[in-house]
Amino acid sequence: MILTAKGLSEIKSIPPAPLFEQAIQDAISELESVVDKGTDVPIPKDMGGGYTHEQHKRNYRYMLLAGALYQILEEVRYASFVKRTLFTYADLYKNLPLHPAEKSYARGKLFWQCLNEANWLVYTSQAYDCIYEYLSKQERQTLETELFKPFADFLSIENPRFFNRIHNHSTWGNAAVGMMGIAMRDEELVQRALYGLDLPERDLGVKDNDGGYIYEEGKATAGFFAQIDHAFSPDGYYTEGPYYQRYAMTPFLLFAQSLDTYNPDLQIFAYRDSLLIKAVSALLHQTSASGAFFPLNDAQKGMSIHANSVITAVNIAFGQDPNPQLVRVARQQGKVSLDQNGAAIAKAIQKAEGLEVEKPSVLLRDGAKGKQGGLAILRSKNITVPVKCTAQGLGHGHYDKLSISVYDGETEVLQDYGAARWVNIDQKAGGRYLPENNSWAKQSIAHNTLVVNQRSHFGGEYALASENHSEILFTEFQREELQFVMAKETHAYKGIELYRGVILWTNAHFKNPLLIDLTYAISDQAHQYDLPFHHAGQFLQANFDLEMIQPPAILGESHGYEHVYQEALGSIEGEMLQFSWMKDRRFYTISSIAEDKDQAILARIGANDPSFNLRRDPFLIHRKRHSRNPIFLTVIEAHGTYDPVSELPEGLYTSIQSIDLMYHDADYSLFSISTKENKKWTFMLAHQASNRESLHQIQIDNLRYEWQGPIHLFSQP
Repeated sequence: MILTAKGLSEIKSIPPAPLFEQAIQDAISELESVVDKGTDVPIPKDMGGGYTHEQHKRNYRYMLLAGALYQILEEVRYASFVKRTLFTYADLYKNLPLHPAEKSYARGKLFWQCLNEANWLVYTSQAYDCIYEYLSKQERQTLETELFKPFADFLSIENPRFFNRIHNHSTWGNAAVGMMGIAMRDEELVQRALYGLDLPERDLGVKDNDGGYIYEEGKATAGFFAQIDHAFSPDGYYTEGPYYQRYAMTPFLLFAQSLDTYNPDLQIFAYRDSLLIKAVSALLHQTSASGAFFPLNDAQKGMSIHANSVITAVNIAFGQDPNPQLVRVARQQGKVSLDQNGAAIAKAIQKAEGLEVEKPSVLLRDGAKGKQGGLAILRSKNITVPVKCTAQGLGHGHYDKLSISVYDGETEVLQDYGAARWVNIDQKAGGRYLPENNSWAKQSIAHNTLVVNQRSHFGGEYALASENHSEILFTEFQREELQFVMAKETHAYKGIELYRGVILWTNAHFKNPLLIDLTYAISDQAHQYDLPFHHAGQFLQANFDLEMIQPPAILGESHGYEHVYQEALGSIEGEMLQFSWMKDRRFYTISSIAEDKDQAILARIGANDPSFNLRRDPFLIHRKRHSRNPIFLTVIEAHGTYDPVSELPEGLYTSIQSIDLMYHDADYSLFSISTKENKKWTFMLAHQASNRESLHQIQIDNLRYEWQGPIHLFSQP
């Protein structure tokens, strides 16, 4: 399936490259304590993070590595280890009841949920494939009839809600059944995996916060092809976001390569214009300078390209499309897989020149047809700005239309909170999602996006949010010095239209690119508007007086506000709000236009959290209490650093002196930015521009402004 006869011949025909040799040595070392004496196969009891759960995970990894080493090194003791372990599982499984933890919609037997059962079968199928010829016909028949076939039937026929939908769980289920079908030479299992269960009732009741879709009659409703058809956009963006795309790429690519070996006539890697290979590229785009994935939707922060799942994806993609970008990523990962793909990319790394991973600005469309908004990623030098204007993202989606995050190298200048979950930390609800994931992490106030009347987008209602998506009006990425994206959201609040224009501007006068954010709303009635800035840093200074709230007040009762402490309140006087903070020894300042009666709230996460499940991160809220058509025009500047050894700061203060909004209506905005050195620039934006050739003009007092395209910059001496 994965490690093929042809691949083995290629591996053995040339001396291994250092990274592949290291992969072999790492596998030998990992198996040293178990390969001859065997491994524990315990009675299932624990949830994620508990001993039995983690031991069964270790066992499928041990079998996978041992199977590969048997093929590569031709040492029988590795095959013998896999055989002994499999027969131990066969003895255990035939009388095994459902897992005692009743916490999942689809309980497993070895594990508390079918998802982990599918993980086990995906990896075990590869191990079985590696020792298939080592086993006698009778041994194979015993394993297949007493373990593998009942296991595959349990994941599919006995758990249709798990198997027969569009969801990352089901992708694992489809791959598990299909890969074991290939290993067993069981075509019926392969067909079941490719096309799903042929059920008379298509609606299995999964259109809820559990996530996933069952599609209407007349289309591919379930199975592996349906996963590819509906979970990805034409650009390879995965609807659940990068954290779950990272997780799902393993079954997508492992099953695809198995199919490519088993039935090359399917041309699975060419399907939907080579979509699976595009998906690997799209996934890699969604990373910071350190290779960490943007924590969009439900995501544990810190997940990165160093995960084994991403190493597998990069290696398999390289086997199909050996482009230099994948080589650079693999070099950054520093590990390769134990198969011919890993051997090939290790050899390419050995020969590659010292080039950095290329990450240009990009728009990744969302939706199966690419018509459900998308994720725009602006990059210039060290600054990266993801602008999230996507569909909901199934059950793992958050209510954060038109939200942004900001990175300065590896530093999160403005963070996305990610998910309220401690994966595999047993003390935290067994490693599952916490109640605060719904009450805080999913809510709009937990993100850098506009919130109206202290209510989340779509009222926090999953069904309503799933029916709508944002719209990206246009992007301008051709000029590195002036990149621009404009988007709108017209369904998050009834009777209110939300717009956001994000500019990443590079100019020699500034040490780092400036982020310019134009966020505004259009409504017939006045409302309260909050624009949070989740800086999570150390407050330094503001240009407004602060009134401490003792004890801190709780900002609200629902939609996430029940978790927010109001620690201080500032009433802004003048025409600009300025707020500076330090994070990771770097200095940042927000400068934003303001009006009388605007408020600045210094807030902190953590109210109504008796189990201390949430991080106590600080953030700023710019509030307009009674506004009909509010405008938030903000400049975010990274302007200095601090050396704790010399104890000297550099660039301690912002260079922004003033921001002047000269004109604004539904079609156009003109504004200027001035520095303390008397430099001034005027920006002209056409909100509804459809192409770069369109001409625009407006008159302000006695001056007429003319320009071409969606954005123009005029520098004044």
